[in-house]
Amino acid sequence: MRLGVLDVGSNTVHLLVVDAHPGARPLPAHSHKAELRLAQLIDQDGAISDKGIDRLVAVLQDALQAAEDKGCEDVLPFATSAVREAANADTLLARVQQETGLTLPVLTGDEEARLTFLAARRWFGWSAGKLLVLDIGGGSLEIALGLDEEPDAAASLPLGAGRLTTAWLPGDPSDPTDVRALRRHVRAQIARIVGDFVRLGPPDRVVATSKTFKQLARIAGAARSTDGLYVQRALSRRALEDWVPRLATMTTAQRAQLPGVSEGRANQLLAGALVAEGAMDLFGVDELEICPWALREGVILRRLDHLPTPGEN
Repeated sequence: MRLGVLDVGSNTVHLLVVDAHPGARPLPAHSHKAELRLAQLIDQDGAISDKGIDRLVAVLQDALQAAEDKGCEDVLPFATSAVREAANADTLLARVQQETGLTLPVLTGDEEARLTFLAARRWFGWSAGKLLVLDIGGGSLEIALGLDEEPDAAASLPLGAGRLTTAWLPGDPSDPTDVRALRRHVRAQIARIVGDFVRLGPPDRVVATSKTFKQLARIAGAARSTDGLYVQRALSRRALEDWVPRLATMTTAQRAQLPGVSEGRANQLLAGALVAEGAMDLFGVDELEICPWALREGVILRRLDHLPTPGEN
């Protein structure tokens, strides 16, 4: 069957169309993406502005039309931290339902972490042993650890690259005092939950998902995305520690010139790097691998798990 997964994230609204059936890996068929930056459309009262809701509705209408055009039998929508934490989330969801006909489920942070973990487990397989999975989104950082398809520990922290950039790094380039303050904040937040994971023992493999980690790995020398999904990509803490002070002195325009860094994400790269560096340091990770699959694939896989296998009634 052809499925569409519609991800309303803090940075983008992304429709991923896949051909899938139980027991087989989902094959990407089409991608439709719009940079909306919902996390930056939140006012001082914590609400997403009327203009932001208008834009979201229009983007969702376009995405649903694209799903229809590509022959999707079903669309699996979900929203993450920007909607989850908006003071007017109920109003937003009601307008989306009224104007698009779409019921938009909102994932909890724990659900995000667990679905991302499922995707990483399926990608690397059982031979990977105990996995520690890190994911930096626009609004939150997800962490999960475990041996099975359901992690033994999962956490979500408000340490997304977009959120932190807006709240902590207004300058371009960033003021060194602001960078230092954000660094302290990030590490204090992560340190609060490290013990919940450390007590479960060390992981056999550490992997990371998300655009932020992919871009950091690329500027540190990892293979290009055009080289394919199956090329192993890694990011070392040493390389990241070398890059963080360099990113801190760059303007957004200069970061956008780095290999693999998109213009739309360049302003968030420093905040994302500080989160990645803090997580790797506090969890004692010297090197991690980049996983091509993440939350969207986890949502698809969970749906496929509930479908009958071929031959079943």
